[in-house]
Order: sequence, then structure tokens, then C-alpha cells
Amino acid sequence: MINNEQFTKRLQKVIDFYGESASSFAEKIGVQRSSISHILSGRNKPSLDFVLKVLSSFPEVELYWLMNGKGQFPSAKNEHKVEKFSEAKKIDNPKKEEVSNSHVSEEKKIERIVIFYTDGSFKNFEQ
Repeated sequence: MINNEQFTKRLQKVIDFYGESASSFAEKIGVQRSSISHILSGRNKPSLDFVLKVLSSFPEVELYWLMNGKGQFPSAKNEHKVEKFSEAKKIDNPKKEEVSNSHVSEEKKIERIVIFYTDGSFKNFEQ
């Protein structure tokens, strides 16, 4: 069974980690602002639909950590990616002429895109 008080703390940690307000977080996961408010205040318990929306909008959040605190957030694998990125050199945007599709093989498919922001946060898009 889910501990509602602990779930609320973990949800607040996710919201804070991404620098979101409750309102912007609600918009990103596609729920009403009152839903976030009621869950954070302990008035309502999160529905399965709510949890699935959080997981699909923020794939770095692990289900078991969100539901029962087992594991960690952000996960070690994601922290490592952020560290590697911050150590990398900044690359200027290449000119359009320099970017060529001839380097991309027909067999290669994009698996994941990660966008890193200057405040150290990031967003992970997986297919």
C-alpha cells in the first residue's frame, strides 16, 4: 500500500528538481492544477492515471521510487549523464552546410534525445 505522506514528499521532490511550480507541473503532465494541489495537501491520493502521466512526462522518474521510495531520484544513471555533459566542451551550432544526412545510415534510428539546460536540469525524450 502507498504511504500518501511519503508519496507527496517524493512528488514535491520531482517538482522541485525540474524547477516547476505546481501549476506548470500539472500542465506538463496534463492534469488540472487542483489535482496537484489536492495530492500535495494530502486531501486526495494519486490515481494510477496520475502516476502514469508523471512517468510518461518525466521518464527519469522511476516507478518504484515514486510509489514506495525504493531506488533513488534522480537515478544514478541520469546523474552520470548530467556530469558527463557538464564536463564536455561547448560546441557552437554548426552551419547548415556542415550538417549532412550522408553521415546517417538508413539503418540507424534515434533512440533518445537529451536536452540539457544551463541550470543543470535536463529533459530526456525516448521513443
